[in-house]
Amino acid sequence: MGKALFIVDVQNDFTEGGALGVDGGAAVAQGVTDHLRAHADEYDIIVASRDWHDGDNDNGGHFADGEPDFETSWPVHCVAGTPGADYHPAFVTDRVTHHVHKGQGVPAYSLFEGRTESGATVYELLEEHRIDSVDVAGIATDYCVRASALDALEHGQAVRVLTSLVAGVAPATSEAALAELARAGAELVD
Repeated sequence: MGKALFIVDVQNDFTEGGALGVDGGAAVAQGVTDHLRAHADEYDIIVASRDWHDGDNDNGGHFADGEPDFETSWPVHCVAGTPGADYHPAFVTDRVTHHVHKGQGVPAYSLFEGRTESGATVYELLEEHRIDSVDVAGIATDYCVRASALDALEHGQAVRVLTSLVAGVAPATSEAALAELARAGAELVD
């Protein structure tokens, strides 16, 4: 069986200075690149996701109409084709084997909610490549990393969260997310 790396939403809008920038986001981008340089050959597939929202609607309530609650509604971010939706420049993507867009008119947190440009789901990629274990890195620990890792566990994967390669919105919710993932069966690896 095989091994995958999931790189979740290492995008300009989720790093410092972006619409929903988190502290440590740029460091995650560089850290993921360093990890790929050292370990890419250990993975059968490397999947990178991006929020890829519509710019002409509220994306199913994901974009706040007024003041966001920062739980289910958010400021406008990662609009398809804009610089905010681009990968952070420190994240070198040459070893990524599959790029996934998620959102596209609806709220989406988990990488499993996205599709490749050819229309394949992440679950189909895992099946096709006979993947049984997944390492997870990216942004944000307490939202999209959490959702992606939980979905991977639900799909029967052995999951490791690379804790030095994640950054969250807030320390308390990030710690809670990592604790939840550990209780659910994920291994937390520095």
